[in-house]
Amino acid sequence: MNIVKLVKQAKRGNKESLLQLIMTEKDTYYRLAYTYMGNPHDAMDALEEMIVILYEKIDQLKSEKAFYSWSKTVLVNTCKSMLKQQSRLVLQEDMMLDGKEARQTAAINDPYRSSDQQMDMQQMLQVLNEQQKEAVMLKYWHDLDYETIAAITDTSIGTVKSRVFQGLKKLRERYGGEQLG
Repeated sequence: MNIVKLVKQAKRGNKESLLQLIMTEKDTYYRLAYTYMGNPHDAMDALEEMIVILYEKIDQLKSEKAFYSWSKTVLVNTCKSMLKQQSRLVLQEDMMLDGKEARQTAAINDPYRSSDQQMDMQQMLQVLNEQQKEAVMLKYWHDLDYETIAAITDTSIGTVKSRVFQGLKKLRERYGGEQLG
């Protein structure tokens, strides 16, 4: 598959070329969306929104070779935007429920309740701040390089490296072991 050729065709309005590019990395996109959204339904919604945005804005892509890095950035930004909208809705719902009912509702809808290992990882990562957690997850759960993470998070490569380093340092201090990192 020639990525540059497919991107050029997509820029000329060829929907099939864009779809072929997306389908090649569909599992990677899904895992990335799921990491941010926390459940399959919202992850799929984010993917659908990403596809629309890619179709509408592909002509803004400067380097055809950067398609996958750019599209992952679009996906992460879509997820963050959707989460922001959801948090506004949750705040309104929480005002209507008393505290106990709100906690019970959250526990029922928590996708990590079904996986002890996932819960353990999420609990471990709680010692990190949000930027460190995001950088560590993108680096080690999604196996992204520093350059891609920098593009996704709109920060410098040095900042990403620092967040990963500091995050791993905190995890080592808290949980011990040299196996981290």
